This record gives sequence, C-alpha cells and structure tokens, in this order.
Amino acid sequence: MPEDLPAGSAGSEEAGRDDATALDAVMAERRRLLSLAFRMTGTLADAEDVVQETYVRWYRLTPEERDGIDVPAAWLTRVASRISLDLLGSARARRETYVGQWLPEPVPADLFADTAEAAPGPRHPAADPLDRVTLDDAVSMALLTLLEAMTPAERVAFVLHDVFGVPFDEIADVVGRSPAATRQLASSARRHVRRGRRAPISPREHDEVVRAFLDATVEGDIEALLRVLAPDVELRADGGGFVNAAPQVISGPDHVSRWFMGVMRKQPALRFERRDTADGLGYALRKEGRLYGMFTFDVSDGYIRRVWLMLNPMKLTSWSLE
Repeated sequence: MPEDLPAGSAGSEEAGRDDATALDAVMAERRRLLSLAFRMTGTLADAEDVVQETYVRWYRLTPEERDGIDVPAAWLTRVASRISLDLLGSARARRETYVGQWLPEPVPADLFADTAEAAPGPRHPAADPLDRVTLDDAVSMALLTLLEAMTPAERVAFVLHDVFGVPFDEIADVVGRSPAATRQLASSARRHVRRGRRAPISPREHDEVVRAFLDATVEGDIEALLRVLAPDVELRADGGGFVNAAPQVISGPDHVSRWFMGVMRKQPALRFERRDTADGLGYALRKEGRLYGMFTFDVSDGYIRRVWLMLNPMKLTSWSLE
C-alpha cells in the first residue's frame, strides 16, 4: 500500500466506487420507469409523480435493505407499478370534476423509443397481429384511450405483461391477485383492446388520408373533407378548463366537418405544422407563433375515424420546447 495513503483508504475508495456504480445503475432506470408509468397513467405529469415517489421509496430503504435486493430494476418496476395502480384508482374520482372531456396526453413517436431494449423480462409477442402491442404502439392515442376503459388492475396487468413482458407471477404481487387471476385480468384487457382496434394500416396510407384532411380543411372544401371522414367519425377535444373546447363528443361527418369549417372561419390565424406522433402524421396548431394544440388521428379503411384535439397546455409539455 502506498505510504501516503492511510490504512483502509483503498478499501474505502473501492467501496465508494461500488456505491457510485450502484447509484448510476439505479438512476439509469429512470427513463424506462417513466415510459412504464406513462403507459399506466396516460399523462407525463402523473408519470413523473410515479417515478419520483418510486425513487423516494428506494432511498428510504436502509443500505442493508438495498443490498438485499438482487435486481434493483425489477424492484423499481414493481414499486412504480404499485404506485401507478393506486394513482389510477384516485384518478377516476379526480376526473369526475374535470372540466370537459379528458384525453390522454399525445406524445412524439420517438419519445420513449430508446426504452425498448431496457424493458425487463422476455418479450411474448402475440400470434395475432391485432393483439400484438409494441412499445411504440403503446403510447398511441388509439391504444391509450382503450386503456382508459379498463379497470386499474386490468390496465396494470396488460401494460406489464403485453407491453413489457413481465411474467404473471411477478404481476400477481403487484395487483394482489393469484397468478391465475392475474392472467385473467390480462385476458380481459386484451379483449377490450381487440374490440376497439381495427386492422393495422401502413404509415403511408395513414399519412395520405391525414394530408387529404388537412388540404380540405385549409381550403375550406367541405365536400373533400366529407370524403375522408368515416360515417362513424368522432372528434374529442380536451381543454382541461384552460382553453375553450367542445364539451361533448362531436359525432358524424356532417357535424365534424362543419365544426372544422367553423374553427377556420373564426380563427384564420391558426397554422398547422406537421408532427410525427405515436399515431402517425399529426399536426401542431400554432397561433401567433405560440403552440395552441395538437391534432392526432385514427385512420382505417381509407377514412379518419377518430380525431383527438389536445388544447390543455398541461398536456402539451412534450411539444412545447420545439
């Protein structure tokens, strides 16, 4: 041992490096946990709260308790899932007082793209393409709105197993059910998804229909707009009480097209800027240089079937820094 180092200092330095390495490994899970919590809760603000509380609980553990955890990533995933489950239960009560319609938060297509390899556990892709859920698909408005119809336990089981590939025996510990009952939760959730989803289309087809929609809207061509709207088209807008928005669902091509024509007449200063969303081509709305809203679309069979308009500034956080 070098003479200028006190006895035991080498061991202390090594222990310090081990602690720093362990800390880095735990903190490296943050982005994956955020992507998990977002799919559980539907908003980045709630996901951030989940992740923060997860780390608070980790650092409340004693050093001995942390040393006893063989796989910190699995522990963090389990705790974040439990917190999300509790949050989903309280969210239902909070949304009863929400002003207008509540929608999940639209996010860029690549927001969590780099979390795929970090997802714990083996992947279990479904044989049926309609049942297969990828990490990118799981942040789409199309799927997030379907998740909203599930019970909290169904949603947690579905996200953990079908999206992140977590085994049912581990999910059972999160939701407080037996593995068999947990498997049933996931099956029930999968039926919700199957009923609500349509056959997948190519990104090119999706984007062509959306571009035709925009051209017709900007040009004020109501006949062209009607040609791209499905007979059962619905428009949902979320202003959150911050911005005036349609308080109810607007249904049918005639009502939806006239709503768009009315908006363009009343607000000619609105500008549409294309954005790649988790659902495909979408548009940012700008007014006098300020981000005003986000349009995302559900397209199938050559028609727009769902239009989601996010106006709540608290749910535009992933686009506001552009």
